[in-house]
Amino acid sequence: MKKAHLISLLCLVLSACGTKDSNNAKLEGKKDGLGNYTIYLYGIDKLYDHIDTIVVKDNQFSASLPIDTLTITMLKFSNGVEYPLFINKRNQIQIEGTTKEMSSLQINGNPENQEMTSFNSSLNKLHNPLSKESTETTAENFINSHPSSLVSMYLLDHYFIQKPQPDFNKIDKIVKGMAGELKDRPYMSKLLNTIQNSENSTIGKTAPYFHTTNLKGESINRLTFKDKTLLIHFWASWDSTSRKSNQMYRHLYRNNKKNSNLALLGISLDMNKKSWNEALQEDTLKWEQGCDLSGWESDVVKQFAIQRLPANILISPDGKIEGRNLNEADIENKLKEIKGEKTKKQK
Repeated sequence: MKKAHLISLLCLVLSACGTKDSNNAKLEGKKDGLGNYTIYLYGIDKLYDHIDTIVVKDNQFSASLPIDTLTITMLKFSNGVEYPLFINKRNQIQIEGTTKEMSSLQINGNPENQEMTSFNSSLNKLHNPLSKESTETTAENFINSHPSSLVSMYLLDHYFIQKPQPDFNKIDKIVKGMAGELKDRPYMSKLLNTIQNSENSTIGKTAPYFHTTNLKGESINRLTFKDKTLLIHFWASWDSTSRKSNQMYRHLYRNNKKNSNLALLGISLDMNKKSWNEALQEDTLKWEQGCDLSGWESDVVKQFAIQRLPANILISPDGKIEGRNLNEADIENKLKEIKGEKTKKQK
């Protein structure tokens, strides 16, 4: 999800429903390669319950946003790519760039967007911009030198928390240097809770006890899959990237039909039962499915510190977390490892 906090699908087509409120932020953009397109904009700070759709025509778009305080939002494109956008009331935001280089978007209109643009520019100048070590060092240096910037919150999340195995000691050190005003913001509060849940759901830890509800209203929990290897995948009907990833799970399901030791469980972040059910039918997801219609506020989502869609968790028969966000080849290899370990124990 990248990190998709789509808490509520309260959609407003901004290009059609403008407002005359003088406090509104104005958003204008020209992005080569979009053509006619729809961009989703959703809040991850003080607008958690808000999502808007921005209609693009001939590579251009404009919107009027009812913002009353500085906050972080995310632009989500149909290919799954997300990009942070910082907005305050009465801002005049301009976006320029191309779909070929998403990391090089030029966003102006307030200091925060300019800081983000400058940070990305510094990444592009690195000797090896693909090096995780160099990008993390650049991100850490930015946070340390901008302890009060909203950009620092985003970088903390993106480069240090959103990892298969976060370095919690480093995260704790970085957070301690951040300003108290940032720690009081909703986004930061959720990040701190995520850090705690992440520590409790890392690879090698015992999976947290969880429960959810299937379409029939029946309760599903870890004991439902007792003595089985369990692959949980998190998705949502509204997330195009996770819908595409369902193909991988269909393939795994077909290939492992005769494997009685493996169970699949899909957990949807939908908030509308009809939309969830329709997506299940369209994507032919025939294995067990659960959803408590709470979106990102779902207990199981929080317990496993899920921050992006799609996501998956592989749990061994003895309840240990064997992997997070694995691709199909990694999953198959892990299944062979688990099977081998189980055979050794039986001998």
